[in-house]
Amino acid sequence: MIEPSEVVALFREWRPSERWLLLAYDAACSEFRLWTAWAALRRLEESGRMVARTCDAEFLRLISGTHQLSSAFERAGISSGDQSAWIIHLPETVVGEEFGRTKVLRTSYLDDEIEATRLIEHLGARLLARRPIPSEAGLLRLGVIEIGDSIEEARQEDAFVLHTALADM
Repeated sequence: MIEPSEVVALFREWRPSERWLLLAYDAACSEFRLWTAWAALRRLEESGRMVARTCDAEFLRLISGTHQLSSAFERAGISSGDQSAWIIHLPETVVGEEFGRTKVLRTSYLDDEIEATRLIEHLGARLLARRPIPSEAGLLRLGVIEIGDSIEEARQEDAFVLHTALADM
């Protein structure tokens, strides 16, 4: 089995830019949450207020709900034993001035398909036809809940989004 550090090194070697990252499978939660974290990232980038030096690290920090980069990589980066991960591209689209007014073009899901396929091939991985879903495993991994705690399924996505929002509190 290949070590996570080897996967990350290979990924970094072949990714087109720092706007590409690997995200722990259970950390994603939903497309809504990923786009929400992306919008927060873009605002921090545009205002020059990022904690991390690079946008990929800043995105992991936001997803992890922490101010500490080392915790962010532990929580949301790939770890030993992970069987799946998300390849994420952070587009440089301008965030709208008003809340909820950013237009995300449908093509943004396909615009970078060639680069994503190339990364998958270099990693020796395979594409899974799945969308991210909230899970207790993700809530545990990110430190939202502790072992033995639970959040009802209907509220899990809210907990993930709130955790992201608290990253700068």
